[in-house]
Amino acid sequence: MSDVKERIDETVKANDVVLFMKGTKEMPQCGFSSRVAGVFNYIGLEFTDINVLADEDVRQGIKDYSDWPTIPQLYVKGEFVGGCDIVTEMVLSGELDTLFDDNGVAYDKEMANKIREANA
Repeated sequence: MSDVKERIDETVKANDVVLFMKGTKEMPQCGFSSRVAGVFNYIGLEFTDINVLADEDVRQGIKDYSDWPTIPQLYVKGEFVGGCDIVTEMVLSGELDTLFDDNGVAYDKEMANKIREANA
């Protein structure tokens, strides 16, 4: 396994929720990363953000690691969940709540419900 793949693997396994994104949770650098980070910040989710723009090896490495072509990429408890569209669908359907609940990941359920109400 390459050095970058090992670093990605360690990060994914050492943190409950990891978002590989363009920019940071405080300053996203693309609309898709901004949407996912914005939702997570809104629902009070603690997550590790990895800025792929800061490291070209990680930017390509995460795509190889997940066999998924786009950024952002969400991992929960070491498992790849998906990108922006999948995360958005899961938020609106309540599937993300279930995933977090099943894995003991803390977030503000009331705020998650407000997102669904606003998009109903």
